[in-house]
Parts: sequence; structure tokens; C-alpha cells
Amino acid sequence: MYVVEVATQKKHLIEVLPVETTDYNSLSKARYFFNWKEERKQEVYKVVLKGQNDILGLISIERIPSEWRVHIRLLTVSRENMGNGKVFENVAGNLIAYVAKIAVIDFGVLACVSLRPKSSIAQHYIDKYNMNATGMTLSLEVPEIVNLINQYDHD
Repeated sequence: MYVVEVATQKKHLIEVLPVETTDYNSLSKARYFFNWKEERKQEVYKVVLKGQNDILGLISIERIPSEWRVHIRLLTVSRENMGNGKVFENVAGNLIAYVAKIAVIDFGVLACVSLRPKSSIAQHYIDKYNMNATGMTLSLEVPEIVNLINQYDHD
């Protein structure tokens, strides 16, 4: 998996790793938009450039086996990686693809990934990640999950 440096179009390898207890000390709301300390008891992952420690984005998930689903509780990229002046492209896409892989590993062809977006960004998820509106949530199922994994995971 990789992100693309917007200014140079250079590809940088990334790692998606579980957030460590010590990481919460540097996860400010000013940079990451949410109080991530509230997610400590959840399954939380970070994306970093391979071999580095700076967190480019975060995702918190909940596995719901009875529904063959992994629900994205929170998803964010760091302030400098969003909007027109972003440093790296594809941070959020890589996090969603990583969760899609978890869903496929856990639930196979029945896998589903869901999230409940703010209404202002819902169309972005539909357009960019091919998510489907399913009531109050957006979701991905097979084959869209497989397409997303193939788009972002080049390992």
C-alpha cells in the first residue's frame, strides 16, 4: 500500500498498524478532528509512512459478526492531508481498504463494511469509494469491497 505525495506525485510505502497506548498522547483534536482518547477501548489503526512514526490518518472500527460486517466508527486524516493543499493523497482510501481486508478475512464473500458519515461528506464516499446508501449508513459489499482492495492494496 502507498500514498502519493501531491507536490511530486512520488509514491511512498505505508503501513497500517494498531494504535499504541503511547500514540494517544500525540493525537490532538486540532490535528485529527476528534478526541481519539475516547476510542481507546475500540479497535483503532493508524497509517504511517513505512519506517516512520508520524500518523497520517486514523480509523476506529467495530466488528459485528452477527451481521458479517465491520463498522467504521471514526475515520480521519491529519489536518495537513485533507483538502486542496494536502501533502499526501489516498490516506483515507488506504484505511478503508485495510478495513475491507479485515472484513473479507473475517466474513468471506458475505463481508460488509459500513460507516455513518456526516451528511456533508456522504456523497464524497459514494463517488470516491463506490459506497452504497443503506439507510442512515453507507456500505460496501462484495464485489465493491474487492474492487476497493485491488485499487489501494498493491502489496
